[in-house]
Amino acid sequence: MKLDKPVTGGPCWTELGTSDLAGARRFYEALFGWRAETDPRQEAGGYTIAHLGDAAVAALTPLYQEGQPVAWNVSFAVPDADAAAARVAQAGGTVLVGPMDVFDMGRFAVAMDPTGAAFQLWQARSFPGAGLLNAPGSLGWVELLTRAPERAVEFYTAVFGWTVNAAEHYTQWGVDGADFGGMLAMDDKFPHEVPAHWMPYFAVVDVDTTSADAARAGGSVLMEPTSLPDGPRIAVLRDPQGAVFGVYRSADES
Repeated sequence: MKLDKPVTGGPCWTELGTSDLAGARRFYEALFGWRAETDPRQEAGGYTIAHLGDAAVAALTPLYQEGQPVAWNVSFAVPDADAAAARVAQAGGTVLVGPMDVFDMGRFAVAMDPTGAAFQLWQARSFPGAGLLNAPGSLGWVELLTRAPERAVEFYTAVFGWTVNAAEHYTQWGVDGADFGGMLAMDDKFPHEVPAHWMPYFAVVDVDTTSADAARAGGSVLMEPTSLPDGPRIAVLRDPQGAVFGVYRSADES
C-alpha cells in the first residue's frame, strides 16, 4: 500500500464481525500484538478498538444482525456519506444501512456493490480511521474478490473515482495513482456459495512465522506463504471463528 494514512477515497478502517468477541480478541492480540479496548457505553454494543501503541488500527465487534456472516469488513473514506451513498445507488449498488451518525465520531453507511460485495463508507468527524497503515500489525492492502470484475471496475470508478492499474492477471486500485488494493477474479476454484467480498491484508514482519502462529492459535492457513512475482510474500489465513484475512511482508512494500 502506498498510503500511510487515510485519504479521501481510500481504505481508512477495517472491522471484524465475529461470533466470539473474547476469542477473536485473544487470537488477534497474540497474532499482531494488538491492545484491544471495548467501548463501555451500552449503545456502543460491545464495539472494541484494537491499538498498536496509541494508534487505532482495527475494530472487533459482535454480530449485530441475524444472518450476519463472521467476516472482516472494509471502510472507505468519503467527505460526505450521504452523497457517496447516492452515488452507490446511481451506479447500480445497494445501500444496506444508513447513512447514520456514530456518536461524534463520524457518519457511516453500509453498501453492496452490483457484484455482491459489501463495504462501508466513512465520513470522519472526531475519528479519522486507522492511525497506522502499511506498518507491521496494521492494515496494508485491501482486495476485492468478485466474479464480475468488469462490472466492479465500472462501479468503483464511478463511486470513488479510483485509478485502475490493470495487468494480465490482477487489477490494482489507486487514489491518484497511489495503489492501495487490488481485485481478484473468482474462478471455479472458489466454492459457489462464497460470495463476492472485500478482504483486508495486514502487514507483518514475517509471513511464515505469522502463518505458523495463527495455526497454533486455532486458526488455519488457506493459502501457504507464497512470494509473488515482482510482489510481496503473502499468505491467506482464517481465524478460529471463520473470518478470512491476508498477511504480507511489510518490508516488500516499503
